[in-house]
Amino acid sequence: MIEYAARHSDKLLSATLEHLEIVVITLLISLVVAALLTVVCSYSRALSRALLNLFSMVYSIPSLALLALLIPVTGLGRRTAIIVLVIYNQYLLLRNFLAGLDGVDPGVLEAAAGMGMTHMQRLVMVQAPLAKGAIVAGLRIALVSTVGIATIAACINAGGLGAILFDGLRTMNVAKILWGSLLSAVLAIGIDRLLAAAERRAR
Repeated sequence: MIEYAARHSDKLLSATLEHLEIVVITLLISLVVAALLTVVCSYSRALSRALLNLFSMVYSIPSLALLALLIPVTGLGRRTAIIVLVIYNQYLLLRNFLAGLDGVDPGVLEAAAGMGMTHMQRLVMVQAPLAKGAIVAGLRIALVSTVGIATIAACINAGGLGAILFDGLRTMNVAKILWGSLLSAVLAIGIDRLLAAAERRAR
């Protein structure tokens, strides 16, 4: 195992950076979409329930099945993987974002309204800062989930650490299997620990 890492350190580093690139791109797109949906949902509880139910149903679909469903439309590769990851993240992010906003003391919102703040001003200047703990918690769950599912997405040529893992499974190369699994796990645990600290600080 150590010998494989010494001989193929460039491949392991390249796959790790590729994996991180997928995670970062997915996160940025997911945050923009989730933020827009959160703003829309803040105006209607019925819409927020409907969207959460919809994304909950989609989230229950196995990742391989959803990847396979999109292949005829978007083809093999990273684009399909990112689309699927963004869709999965909406349930995790939207649920936590809305829970955080709903957890703000109504008295604080009444005071903000009494000061003449509009709905959007209350959302951005009052609710969002007070809900930052729940927001970070949503980011933490979404990022760890993204790292894991991105590994599986290698089966549709998305690249990343999953490519090493699946190549090892095809060739029965134990070193590749171990390094692909280990680096994916280390990446997920590292991100989780980092955001856990940020969540504690935010709360």
